Order: sequence, then structure tokens, then C-alpha cells
Amino acid sequence: MNIVTLTINPALDKSAKIDQLIPEQKLKCHAIQYQAGGGGVNISRVLHTLGVKNNCVFTCGGDTGQTLKRLLEEEKLDITPVSVTDWTRENLAIVDAKTDLQYRFGMPGKGLSDSEVEVIKNTTNKLVTENSIFIISGSIPDSMSPDFYVELIDSLTAKNVKLIIDTSGEALKSSLKKTVFLMKPNQGELAQLAGKDFLTKTEQEAFAMELITNKRAQYVIVSLGARGAFLASAQGIFYQTTPSVKVKSTIGAGDSMVAGMVYAIAQGHSPKDILKWGVVCGVATTMTGGTNLASKENIQTVLELLH
Repeated sequence: MNIVTLTINPALDKSAKIDQLIPEQKLKCHAIQYQAGGGGVNISRVLHTLGVKNNCVFTCGGDTGQTLKRLLEEEKLDITPVSVTDWTRENLAIVDAKTDLQYRFGMPGKGLSDSEVEVIKNTTNKLVTENSIFIISGSIPDSMSPDFYVELIDSLTAKNVKLIIDTSGEALKSSLKKTVFLMKPNQGELAQLAGKDFLTKTEQEAFAMELITNKRAQYVIVSLGARGAFLASAQGIFYQTTPSVKVKSTIGAGDSMVAGMVYAIAQGHSPKDILKWGVVCGVATTMTGGTNLASKENIQTVLELLH
């Protein structure tokens, strides 16, 4: 099966540790790591770990973009970088070794020019063939229209593509204008889609099923953080709890969850197993430190814990 991921706002993720977070002091960093990051990039990386062939499409600008590209090449991923003028953004995660608390700093992405947007549309149209799985994941730079993903979906309508969208804010709201195969909001995002600040468990289930009934999506997977997730579908609602593990970092856990679900979809699994694989890969990523994602060993460990 042809699987393509798209990340228009990727990041070069840096992580490090410090002995203690103290204001106004020059703090010495150690255990420094660099990883390629951003929604679709992370999904592609975990799919690669799962042995699923896929093409990772991402914007690539400046020295940071070249570093990100090189990191993906070293991981032996199939990549399609789209050159852009502005430098690829950087994110920083710092762990205070004294408290074991993690501090995450996310930098905004720059916008794309009209010609760069056209290149992205043309590239995805070429790579996303009939009956592909196409995963649109990650944020949209603030300066871009929240309808960008909708326009992209429009251009692929005739191809019978399984569209998976994992974004947030106005871009997520905008995506409701189209029918997608799968969406993965968290509890807060689901409430926003319903036009509320908070939803009870019953309201969450009802609104997720409403999205299914109104044909906004075939599957709605709602992340419940440490409590797992639930999946709404025409077959009903399924819950999957998480096993008890030592959480080292939550960076990339949501993206890993999407990768697990795509793996299960590609294998033709049931809705219940699609959800299970999502939770397995999400939890496996939390077991790694810094910006590292799920390893084969951690995935196997979580699978055994859920048996």
C-alpha cells in the first residue's frame, strides 16, 4: 500500500539535560541530542521502525533544514524534501536533572510563499496515488491560511484516498469542512470542535459519534493522555487503557499513536485493534528519553503488557 506523510512545519528537535534550572545563571547542558521532528516526520519515523514503507514529504529550509534532512537520510527513510526559503524551525526540550521535570520550547514556523505552496500541492498530487493512505500531520505556520489542508484535500478528492488528519486549532476546525478517514483530536481539541470549553465523558462520546454520523470521519480517535484513548466508529465506541510504565518524555507520543494506527489500518485490522496499536506505539514513545521515538523493543514490551 502506498503511504505518504506530509509535514509543512517540521522542526529540528534538540534535547538536553541540565543539573538544575536556576534563573539568571549560565546553565551547562549535557546529554545533547538532535532529532528530526514535526508531525508527519515523526509518523514516518515510527512507521519505518514498524517496517512499513512510506514516503515522508516535508519542507526543508536553511542549515536547520539540511540537518533535519541528513538525520532522516541516516535513518534510511524514503524522503521527499521540498526546498523553501525560510529556515526550518527548531524546538528545544530541557530536562532538569534535579526535579526530573521537562521544559519544552516550541518555535513558530515561518509562512510559505505562493510558489512554495504550489510545489507542495504538485508534489503530493504526484506521490499520493489512487487508494493511498495520506497523512497530514502537524501545525500550520501562523501566517498561513487555516484552510490550507482543506485545499490540499480538495485536490485529492477524485483519488479515493484514505485521508488521516492530525492537527490542531483553526486548521483542525477547518478540516471539518471535508470528510476524512481518521482524525485524532485530544480531549481539549474535541471540546473546541464542539464549540465548548469542556466535555464530559458522555458528551465526548456523543460528539465523536456525531462526527461519524455526519460523515466528517470514518474513525475519530480521542487521546485521553495517561488514561489511554477511545475510538468512535460506525461499529461503536471502543476504549483502550494504557499499561503502567515509567514515562521519560511525552514528545512525539501523539504522532507515534497515529503511526501505530496507520500500521494497523494497512494490515486491515479491526477498529479495536487499530486503537490498540495506536496506544501501544504512543506508550512505547513515552518510555524513551528526550526526543527519541518508539523503539521495536519498547513496542514489544507494551504489546506484552497489554496481553
